[in-house]
Amino acid sequence: MEERERGTAKPTSRRAFLRAGLAAGGAAALTGEAVAAPKGAGNPANLPPNVADWSRMLGDGVAVRAYGKPSKHEAHVIRRDVEWLTASRQSSVSFTPIHELDGIITPNGICFERHHAGIAEVDPNDYRLLLHGLVERPLVFTLDDIKRMPRVNRAYFCECAANSGMEWRGAQLNGAQYTHGMVHCVMYTGVPLKALLEEAGLRPNAKWLLLEGGDAAAMTRSLPLQKALDDGLLAYRMNGEMLRPENGYPARIVLPGWEANMWVKWIRRIEVGDEPWHHREETSKYTDLLENGTARRFTYVMDAKSVITNPSPQAPLRHSSGFTVLSGLAWSGRGRITRVDVSLDGGRNWRPARIDGPVWDKALTRFYYEFDWDGRELLLQSRAIDETGYVQPTKSELRKYRGVNSVYHNNGVQTWQVHKNGEVENVEVS
Repeated sequence: MEERERGTAKPTSRRAFLRAGLAAGGAAALTGEAVAAPKGAGNPANLPPNVADWSRMLGDGVAVRAYGKPSKHEAHVIRRDVEWLTASRQSSVSFTPIHELDGIITPNGICFERHHAGIAEVDPNDYRLLLHGLVERPLVFTLDDIKRMPRVNRAYFCECAANSGMEWRGAQLNGAQYTHGMVHCVMYTGVPLKALLEEAGLRPNAKWLLLEGGDAAAMTRSLPLQKALDDGLLAYRMNGEMLRPENGYPARIVLPGWEANMWVKWIRRIEVGDEPWHHREETSKYTDLLENGTARRFTYVMDAKSVITNPSPQAPLRHSSGFTVLSGLAWSGRGRITRVDVSLDGGRNWRPARIDGPVWDKALTRFYYEFDWDGRELLLQSRAIDETGYVQPTKSELRKYRGVNSVYHNNGVQTWQVHKNGEVENVEVS
């Protein structure tokens, strides 16, 4: 439905925005006088036409920052955790600050973490990958062996199955980083699993793989063979550099579009079998408990999902009204995102967002919606549609079929309430 009544969301042009901003004094005229600093906006002495402090002296030379870091003024853009969510820091999660990012690629240093026994610090010289089971030639690969094989580069999102899991029973965590931050998207470099399996030679009765990690938890998952042959990767680089230790250095599994628990880090063993192993992570964990007490199992695919990252509880509006840019992320484990709709009134009216940047298979997709805000309260929502025609459901639609007992695969529509003062809150609408 198109908006018919409310005056909060009439699209506006950038030219109109500039005219309005100049008329309201939002941009300074070049009068030769110092610009008055907005409230809380730093030192007026550094504003034009004055010469700023940083222009008066030499800065650090190239050797001082041999490995680049963000500006000290961006030191708040970090992964964060919620200590009460888990029993210990070794078996826990940290969240990507998605409200502080733009585009679709996540910097390596802030990709979310999920560990079951802490970070394994693996010496690459000692690293070995065993491939055995229902194969003709059991093999052991060194890291150098893997690097010598034909490689590919692919950008994919990686999302924990428990992302948004605390929201099944209602709005709880107040921030996009906490409700949706167990996701990232990077460019992986690695070897197709198909190449490794072909090197070993699959036996006719091969149907499943057991993936085992090199951490102290020996984290294992059963993987259908066909997924490995389709698009599975053994990755050793992310965004060009070697994997970070918290992301599985020196090698991990990448399974595009499937829940991140399957993407075994520090991979040390792949066993080929004829049936699933039913280990802990696919029995007591990573199953979807339904209302009637039964559980959905092997729910690998991450369905279409989206979230508005700005404005959001950690990124409130800093202006009282006027031209506003809404930004967010959408993704689907079934393929490409073809459309994102946004609502400013809790789902009563929807309008198409503008998708910008690359739209890749099973990768994060960036969307925007520009509008004139009149200062009234808003109920912001977004819904993603992928190339299969799947439409992201509301939370009530999900609960109708899934109940509220699960912590996994919650891809329901998120609602942010923007108050008149620009502050934003995590809420639900019926």
